Amino acid sequence: MFPKGEIKIGFYLINYTNKDDLENPFRKPLYFFWSNWGQKEYKEKNIANENLEPYIKHTYNWAFNSWSKYVWQEFSLNGKRVGAPCFIVNTTQSPNYKGEVNFREFLSIWNQAWFSSLRSASGLYRYAKRTNNTELLEKAKLSKELALSAPQKDGFFYGLIATEMEDVTIEGKSYRRSKGWDTHYWGNSDRNPYTWDPQLAPFHVLDMSWTALLMLRWYEELEQDERLLDYARTYADALLKQQTTNGYYPGWLDLNTLQPMQYLNDSPESSMSVTFLLKLYEITKDDKYRASALKAIDVIIKDIVPTGRWEDFETYWSCCRWGSEDHVGKKIERNNMYKQCNFSMFWTTEALLEVYKLTEDERYLKVGQRVVDELLMTQASWQPPYIYVKAIGGFGVLNADGEWNDSRASLFAETIVRYGKELKNEEYIERGIAALHSAFTMMYCPENPVTKKQWEKVWPFFNEKDYGFTMENYGHGGIATGAGAGMGEFTIYDWGNGAAAEGYNRMLDHQMLNTN
Repeated sequence: MFPKGEIKIGFYLINYTNKDDLENPFRKPLYFFWSNWGQKEYKEKNIANENLEPYIKHTYNWAFNSWSKYVWQEFSLNGKRVGAPCFIVNTTQSPNYKGEVNFREFLSIWNQAWFSSLRSASGLYRYAKRTNNTELLEKAKLSKELALSAPQKDGFFYGLIATEMEDVTIEGKSYRRSKGWDTHYWGNSDRNPYTWDPQLAPFHVLDMSWTALLMLRWYEELEQDERLLDYARTYADALLKQQTTNGYYPGWLDLNTLQPMQYLNDSPESSMSVTFLLKLYEITKDDKYRASALKAIDVIIKDIVPTGRWEDFETYWSCCRWGSEDHVGKKIERNNMYKQCNFSMFWTTEALLEVYKLTEDERYLKVGQRVVDELLMTQASWQPPYIYVKAIGGFGVLNADGEWNDSRASLFAETIVRYGKELKNEEYIERGIAALHSAFTMMYCPENPVTKKQWEKVWPFFNEKDYGFTMENYGHGGIATGAGAGMGEFTIYDWGNGAAAEGYNRMLDHQMLNTN
């Protein structure tokens, strides 16, 4: 609603005159924004040369020292010691908070498309090896053991382990608490179309393919633990049997029958399985994995890319569920667009690059650039005056939701840089480096003085014991003020500081932080 009075609106018009521009309509506006605003700020702020090591130290000190009482979880499963940082903690669990602890969600550890303890552990492993820290190395290995402990049912496996919860009353007020790991159960993500109960939630193919891919990357780059390869291959053989005749992999599988369910059986979530199967092919040289992956990516190029049907679990069954009842698979009448999420754009971007590297077919690189450009349309190329933290390089999420500086930036960053190197285009390299740096923007620490000031306006009890606390994004409630609105009240280690640290450690190992 505009206020009464004169309103002035300014805009730019971009003219498309050739076929290449029409085939990739995102390239021209992206270049326009970056060359006029993003690149200038990138260079003026000297983003590429900012030292990120202090943020990594804050992260691991926060998780394994100052906040470890609630973050680090270690216990035994069938006689085997396992462990990982928990899914989520909030400000009531700060060592500086004087009130009663109240859990925001059930105590759990996830291996899911967002919250991946195995991904974070791989970053911790890299850091521990680089710094000769045996204690952190052992913690990383405990997280690997936890991932390998997830029971498989005909090859498919669970995405989280959790404890039972209870409400306790203290001085007339109710608080949510865990009953402890002796009450553990295996389950799946409650971000799905079917149930809020993780014990009843179906197997999510996307989550399983992501975890299996991380197992293969661990096997290839960190430790040649044959159990990782065997576990992933068992899952892959089950997955191939579920591939549809047109090439897609299902969205969810019923816990009991293992049959595909109603939603997302022809979605770009299949791109994650493409990347996984190609990695398995690289390791095993078994052509059935390659053939299956190529069939899937070809149907995604045919069906998804031209129309922008970027529908995945986050599009409809996360924070913004608008459209989940009547618009899945349908365009929005008002603007002739699908409800879109950039997560599935990323999976497809990554898959297309891997297919190109395997086949050397330029067609896949061309389509991959189109998709990475559509993804980059959701990246901040300037600093808006109406938010109160740094924005350059950060990502939003949906075309029907609101957040800045989302934690997915640390996941996207390396692939964007890889496109820059492949295409010999400096803009992508700068955008990828800016994305990685943006993943640390929301951290409470002295290296982020602007953000630190905002945190202390909301949570004045924060001090050095809270350095490392990182909200997953900014302004998710749709409000941002200089008084601290938009800052949030929780940290998800696997979709926040631990994920950002993993992105940095991985890119450092892969020599992707050298922008030359």
